[in-house]
Amino acid sequence: MKKTSTRLADGRELLYFDSRDDTVRDGVDRRPLDPVATSAEIRRDPLLGDAVAVASHRQGRTYHPPADECPLCPSRDGRLSEIPASDYDVVVFENRFPSLAGGSGRCEVVCFTSDHDASFADLDEDQAGLVLEAWTDRTAELAELPQVEQVFCFENRGAEIGVTLGHPHGQIYGYPFVTPRTELMLRSAAEHREATGRNLFDDIVERELADGSRVVLTGDHWVALVPYAAHWPYEVHLYPRRRVPDLRALDDAARTEFPQVYLELLRRFDRIFGEGEPPTPYIAAWHQAPFNDPGRDDFGLHLELFTIRRTSGKLKFLAGSESGMSVFINDVPPETAAERLRKVASE
Repeated sequence: MKKTSTRLADGRELLYFDSRDDTVRDGVDRRPLDPVATSAEIRRDPLLGDAVAVASHRQGRTYHPPADECPLCPSRDGRLSEIPASDYDVVVFENRFPSLAGGSGRCEVVCFTSDHDASFADLDEDQAGLVLEAWTDRTAELAELPQVEQVFCFENRGAEIGVTLGHPHGQIYGYPFVTPRTELMLRSAAEHREATGRNLFDDIVERELADGSRVVLTGDHWVALVPYAAHWPYEVHLYPRRRVPDLRALDDAARTEFPQVYLELLRRFDRIFGEGEPPTPYIAAWHQAPFNDPGRDDFGLHLELFTIRRTSGKLKFLAGSESGMSVFINDVPPETAAERLRKVASE
């Protein structure tokens, strides 16, 4: 992998990740951009104790542009975009409309491919592996920023999820605090360690492998399973068999196998509702340990993949119980979801 750093016209950092070491990236951003102006701030909720990012400048972000005006496509044929090059493998750049900025963290955009009409599931294994390298690199770089406590790599896919740009891409947030979901996981892991002397993440994977009814697929180095108390209609957690706290700690064998397992999982998600259905909307979220938390070594890196589609033509909405009280009601038993995801592999 070759990494090249450059700057956009407004001063934001842009990084090319190329599979070839001899690739030259010397394109210049020729757009007349004004400096980025953000109003992002973090406010603490005194009742719940969690944090809310207030970012009114995001009201002006690009919203469902036509394909020939996509800002994530390469710059070519006289049209200038966020990426100055006429083609690229993987690109990461600072978001022009960040939810977090400056002392309040950092937001980046990850373009998985220059092909506007592709999806992550369309990538070949080498390209998917390059994306993994980019996620890892950004985790390592953002870990060095004093304002960043935790790095979150994720992909929102589909208009139903709220995606405003159709190009295959994800995002990376460098939070200046430990997120509420991670705090809950750390608390559960600490309580489990105190009660049993064992690691919670290890025990979850071992229990699911022994049971088998919720396991979707396995590799030598990765396990994909539907959690016992899945929140979403179709939800899969992907764990490395060797527990590590974050992406930086994956060994070469796990990195090599990841594209095979993850691409197969995404392709099953696209087939689960049958032929002729539109692409499955989903969120793919990497859960990594915070950098400075005392429970860091007990944390288990994993990816959570889920869709809000519960059956053909029907979505799972977060209504009163979910939105008002954070109590999820799942219409699809986790065992049924796992069985369905196993079955689509052979259809």
